[in-house]
Amino acid sequence: MLTPYAKTMTALTISVFATPPQLVARQQLNQEESLALAFGKAAAVERHTAYLTDGQLDSARVLAGPGVELRQSVVTFYVARDSTSTLGAAYFDVHKVRTLTEVLMVVVSPENEISHIEVLKFREPPDYRAPKNWLARFAGSALSKDLSLKGKVVTVTGATLTSRAVTNAARRVLALHEVIQPFATEGS
Repeated sequence: MLTPYAKTMTALTISVFATPPQLVARQQLNQEESLALAFGKAAAVERHTAYLTDGQLDSARVLAGPGVELRQSVVTFYVARDSTSTLGAAYFDVHKVRTLTEVLMVVVSPENEISHIEVLKFREPPDYRAPKNWLARFAGSALSKDLSLKGKVVTVTGATLTSRAVTNAARRVLALHEVIQPFATEGS
């Protein structure tokens, strides 16, 4: 006779192996799980919404640079704190890679650098998904000319469109972050 744990594990094993590999690769973290991954379960995470003026949106476009699409004037972001300090801000960026969507969580540190990028949803074929070790190279990146495929970002072989989409998302988030300045306006 199987214990409840064994039954659950058996059902989980069957569901994973019965699921086609391309669908397993597309499984995603939800928002709560991704924020806990970025900041830890003990962090206090607050949701904020910034309503950008036309001038702020124009400033963000200039900061993001040519070729980086930036249309949203309403930006939702999450600021995380522990008992003594601010841990960072997380932004969820939704964009197309080739013809299908990708959702990234881009975490910006109090030093205004990327600390973490996580792929939450990827609808393109799994072969085009950015590897975790490539995404880790964005850690410590600030908004500069070097944060580009013509700068220090190395293109993933066979996934040029993914490389461009992730790099543009990183630039877009950092530009919005600079305009919004979530750490300067804490408590408002």
